Amino acid sequence: MSLEDESLDYHEEEPPGKIEISTTKPTSTQRDLSLAYSPGVAGPCRAIDERADDAYRYTTKGNLVGVVSNGSAVLGLGDIGAQASKPVMEGKGVLFKRFADIDVFDLELELDDPDAIVEATAAMEPTFGGINLEDIAAPDCFEIEERLRERMDIPVFHDDQHGTAIISGAGLLNAAELVGKHLEDLEVVFSGAGASAIATARFYVSLGVDPDNITMCDSTGIITEERAAAGDVNEYKREFARDLPEGGLADAMEGADVLVGLSAAGIVSQEMVRSMASDPIIFAMANPDPEIGYEEAKAARDDTVIMATGRSDYPNQVNNVLGFPFIFRGALDVRATEINEAMKVACAEALADLAKQDVPDAVIKAYGDQPLRFGPEYILPKPIDPRVLFEIAPAVAEAAIESGAARSEVDPETYRERLEARLGKSREMMRVVLNKAKSDPKRVVLSEGEDEKMIRAAYQIQDEGIATPVLLGDRDEIGTTVTRLGLEFEPEIVDPSTGDYESYADHLYEQRQRKGMTRNEADELVRSDPNYLGSVMVDVGDADAMLTGLTHHYPSALRPPLEVIGTGDDADYAAGVYMLAFKNRVVFIADATVNQDPDADVLEEVTRHTADVARRFDVDPRAAMLSYSNFGSVDNERTRPSREAAQRLQADPSVDFPVDGEMQADTAVVEEILNGTYEFSELEEPANVLVFPNLESGNIGYKLLQRLGGAEATGPMLAGMDKPVHVLQRGDEVKDIVNLAAVAVVDAQRTEN
Repeated sequence: MSLEDESLDYHEEEPPGKIEISTTKPTSTQRDLSLAYSPGVAGPCRAIDERADDAYRYTTKGNLVGVVSNGSAVLGLGDIGAQASKPVMEGKGVLFKRFADIDVFDLELELDDPDAIVEATAAMEPTFGGINLEDIAAPDCFEIEERLRERMDIPVFHDDQHGTAIISGAGLLNAAELVGKHLEDLEVVFSGAGASAIATARFYVSLGVDPDNITMCDSTGIITEERAAAGDVNEYKREFARDLPEGGLADAMEGADVLVGLSAAGIVSQEMVRSMASDPIIFAMANPDPEIGYEEAKAARDDTVIMATGRSDYPNQVNNVLGFPFIFRGALDVRATEINEAMKVACAEALADLAKQDVPDAVIKAYGDQPLRFGPEYILPKPIDPRVLFEIAPAVAEAAIESGAARSEVDPETYRERLEARLGKSREMMRVVLNKAKSDPKRVVLSEGEDEKMIRAAYQIQDEGIATPVLLGDRDEIGTTVTRLGLEFEPEIVDPSTGDYESYADHLYEQRQRKGMTRNEADELVRSDPNYLGSVMVDVGDADAMLTGLTHHYPSALRPPLEVIGTGDDADYAAGVYMLAFKNRVVFIADATVNQDPDADVLEEVTRHTADVARRFDVDPRAAMLSYSNFGSVDNERTRPSREAAQRLQADPSVDFPVDGEMQADTAVVEEILNGTYEFSELEEPANVLVFPNLESGNIGYKLLQRLGGAEATGPMLAGMDKPVHVLQRGDEVKDIVNLAAVAVVDAQRTEN
C-alpha cells in the first residue's frame, strides 16, 4: 500500500478527518445543561457585555486559534483551493493541540481577493485569541498579514513566512558556532525569493546577519539593483537587491558561507557546493525533495558541511512545528497583542540553546536510538522533545512582556508548572516533589554509577539543584563517559577499587556477622558490589539516600539495602508504591513489587506507608482495601485479610485518613457506586490509595491501568525503609531516575525532621 493510500484510509476512518470538539465541563444532568446553555449562560454573557476582557475569563477565546487559508499555496500541491486545503488545516490544528494544548478552528475561505480575506478574518476577532495564516500565496500573504496585524488586537502570524525563518535561524546560530564563524561576517545566499525566503532573510538580519552580505536569487537569477530599477522584481524582493553583476545561483554561491534553499528540488550541484567557502552551511529546505540531497552535499567536500533539510529522514530537519505551537502558547498566556520580532528572536535563541542540552531517552528511542548530541548532525531539537514547550513558551512570553506586547504577565516560577500540567497530571504531581527537593537538596548515591543513564541523570540532578549525586564506580570509566557525552560537570565519584573503605567493611561486618557473614566477605562485598557499598554509605550517614536497580533484577537490588539499612523503627515491612496519573485523577497503588502474599498485618502497614507516599505529593489520602468482595459479600480466607486490615486502621486513633474495605475496584473509584449503593462507607469521595490484596493482583492492576487506561506511572517508590532507598526498574529512562531521586530527597528531608 502506498503512502497516499494509507493516508486516505487514515483520514477516512470513522469519524472522518482528524479533529473534533469535546466538552470541558460536566454535561450529564439537567442542571449541567442549564448552566452550559439557557438560562445559566446569560450570566457570563452579561459579564462580557459589561467588560469585554471577561471573554478570556468565561470562554475559550484565550486558548483558541483560527487557522485561516484560501488554499492558494499549499506546500507541495500549489493552488488547490479552499476545500481541498481543509485536510492540511485540520492537520495544523492537530499539531497545535498535540504540542501546546491549543484548540483550533480551521477556516477555509473561498476568497482570492486580499481585501476580502482581510475583512473576513478581522471580523472574527471576537472569537479567537490568535490567527495563524496558512498556505496563502505570495505576494498577497505579505499584504494580508501586515494589514491584519495593524487592524487586529490579537496575534496574527503567517507561519509559512516566519516559521521557516525562526527554525532555520536557530539552526544558523548553532551552525555558525560549530564552524567558528560570526553571523555578521557570513555571506548568505538564498535560492528562492518567495514569502518564506524573504521572511527568512529579514529574520537573519534580526539575528545579526549583515543585510549587505545577503544575495537573493529567484528563477531569473541574482536579484540585482539593475533588475530592481528596471521593475523586474516586486517591492518585497526589491528589499534584497544588491549592487552585483547579473548571474545565476552558481555565481552567487562562489565563496558563500551559507546557502538557504527555499526553491526547487535538485538545482544545486556538488560542484556548486565545492565552490563555497570553508566549512559551508547548507539549508536545503525545498519540499519534498531538497535543492541538493543530504548525502550528495556531505560527499562534495572533505571539510565540515553542516546540512539541514525539511525532511524527517535526515539529521537537522527544519520543521515549523518546533515554532508555531510554542510561540502561540507563550503569546496566548500573556494575552499578547502581536507576535513581534523580539518574540521570534527569543524563540530561535531558546531553540538553539535547547539543542545543546542532554536529550531525553524517550526522544532518542523515537528516532531509532541514534545519537542525538550537539554537533554538525544535531543543531536543532526534535519536535517530539517535550522540553521544547517548557523552553520556548516562557522565552516568548518573557519577550512579549519586555517588549510591551503583553496585556498580562506570568510568574516565571509557576508558569513552567502550568505548562507541565498541560502535558499530563504526572508532570504536575512530580513538580510538587521536585520543588520540595530543591528547597533542601541531599546527597544521593547512584550505585550503578558507570551506567550512561545514571551519569546523565546525575548531570540533570545536579544541574536542576535536586540533590548532590554521588556516582559509585570506576573513576576513569565514568570520566570517559562524561567527556564522550559532552556533559559539563565534575561528578562526585566513589571508586571502591582505589579508596580506603575499611570502615565501611567493618560496619557491614558488624551488621551481618551473626547472619553468617565473615570479615573477608564484608570487605569483598564493599569493594565489588556497589549495592552493599551504597547501602553502608547511607546507613552510616555519608549519604542521605540511594538509588539502584537499573541493571539488576528487582529482588537482587533490594536485598542489600534490606540487609544493611532495613525497615524503619515503626515498620516491619517495606512496600513498592506506584503513582498513576490520569488526565484528571491520581491514584497510588500498592503493593506491586515486594510482598507476595500479605496477611492483615502486612496490608495494614502497607496502607500506612502508601498514605505517607501520597502526602509527599501533597495529596490527602483516601484508602481502599481492594478485593473481589464488597464489605463482606464474600467471606473466606482470601477476603478476610483486607477486611481485617481496614477494621484495624479504622479503630486506630492515630490514623488520620479515611480508609474502608474490603471493596471491589469499581466501588473504590466510582463515586456513584460508593455513595449510592454503599453510602455507609467511610469514604465520602473515591479512593486515591488502592491497596491490592497481593503482589500478583497489584502488579497486574497497575500495568493494565498504565497500558490500557493510559495512565502515566511513577515508581516504584519503596516505602517503609529506615532510610531512603528506591529500586529502579531495568529499562527506566533518565527522567525516571531523576524523579525517583527527587522522591528520595523528600524522603530524606522527612527522615531528618
